[in-house]
Amino acid sequence: MERTKEDEVGSEGQHAPPGGAANRAMTSFSAADEEKFRGVRRMKLTATGMLLLVAVVYVLAKWAGNSGAGAWTGYVAAAAEAGMVGALADWFAVTALFRRPMGLPIPHTAIIPTKKDQLGVSLGEFVGENFLSQEVVRQRLRTVGIGSRLGAWLALPEHADRVTAELATALRGALAVLRDSDVQAVVGEAINRRADAQEIAPGIGKMLEKVVADGGHRRVVDLICVRAHDWLVLHNDQVLDAVQGGAPGWTPRYVDRKVGERVYKELLRFVTEMRDMPTHPARGALDRFLTDFASDLQSDTDTRARVEDLKREVLGRGEVQDLIASAWSAVRQMIVSAAEDERSELRLRVRASLLSLGARMSTEPKLQAKVDGWVEGAAVYVVTTYRDEITSLITDTVAGWDAEHTSKKIEAHIGRDLQFIRINGTVVGSLAGLVIYTLSRAVGG
Repeated sequence: MERTKEDEVGSEGQHAPPGGAANRAMTSFSAADEEKFRGVRRMKLTATGMLLLVAVVYVLAKWAGNSGAGAWTGYVAAAAEAGMVGALADWFAVTALFRRPMGLPIPHTAIIPTKKDQLGVSLGEFVGENFLSQEVVRQRLRTVGIGSRLGAWLALPEHADRVTAELATALRGALAVLRDSDVQAVVGEAINRRADAQEIAPGIGKMLEKVVADGGHRRVVDLICVRAHDWLVLHNDQVLDAVQGGAPGWTPRYVDRKVGERVYKELLRFVTEMRDMPTHPARGALDRFLTDFASDLQSDTDTRARVEDLKREVLGRGEVQDLIASAWSAVRQMIVSAAEDERSELRLRVRASLLSLGARMSTEPKLQAKVDGWVEGAAVYVVTTYRDEITSLITDTVAGWDAEHTSKKIEAHIGRDLQFIRINGTVVGSLAGLVIYTLSRAVGG
């Protein structure tokens, strides 16, 4: 039976519940099902043919006996008669599974169509009790030894390469699904919340204190002195113009120029000495200033408050927020590129980690036991938490099957073997009838 699109979608546009595919499978006949059903028909003809055969034998044996053919006809007739009884009884039993024999409303017949829902409930309970119990799951997983097997599997380079490639594909897929705007909003909110909650002045002070104590700032001072000296050498005229421009209007220009040259020479000398003398007093003064500033950042309330105000002002600027929001795009592109490149540091490190993990899992019993415990715990949690949902899936799926088609489909799959019951019933009945008739003749004379 074909199902339309409307059958699969509810009146409110909702998709059909899980099990819809299974329902369609149980209400339609495939080519393989038709072939199996043809095999069932052939076996039915064979079983029925044997019934007709023993019936003919019975009639002939009785006719021969009445015609005085001899005592042997009684044995043949008894065997044939018992064979008919056995064949008919097994025909009734097999037929009663799938339909009412000859359409008669005999109690306890057509078991599969009428008891389908009860069979589904029983099947769900059977699966829940015998396959989804905590003891069964733990025992089964413990005998499998997942930790050692997984370790041995991962320790092979080709398997580590395969897992690495699959992880890279999954990572790219996850990044493709995520919307940049959503992630940027989350990242921005996290950074801003973290920055607001964390006072930065003490941390900066400790870092600056350590930098000054280790002399790490001296390279920066050296660089500034060198660049300042070079700038003064290249911009002599600008310095002179600046000094002359700030002189009073009533002073002679000659005097202004002399003052400017003097200032320039002293400034150049100061910068040169500071550049060339590691023990220059200005360097010592700078060290003391940085040391005091580092201490103030950690202990001075006013300094710390000013730093916090500056932090909030900087974070509140639109350029900074745009930079924070765009950070995710840069990180995302970097991760995607690394995931796509087989020789990237990311994939190489993941592969090396998988190989190392596999080697350890295959040789270290403690790690194996830990992995087995994790797997067992996860599996037990799933089966104990969702056992009712799993068993109800079985029950609901069976309940959704069409009774007639379900019966026909089951018969197509097991009906051929059931017809052997009829054949065996005919043979066994005939043998039993012969034995009983022989014993009765022997005892009764």
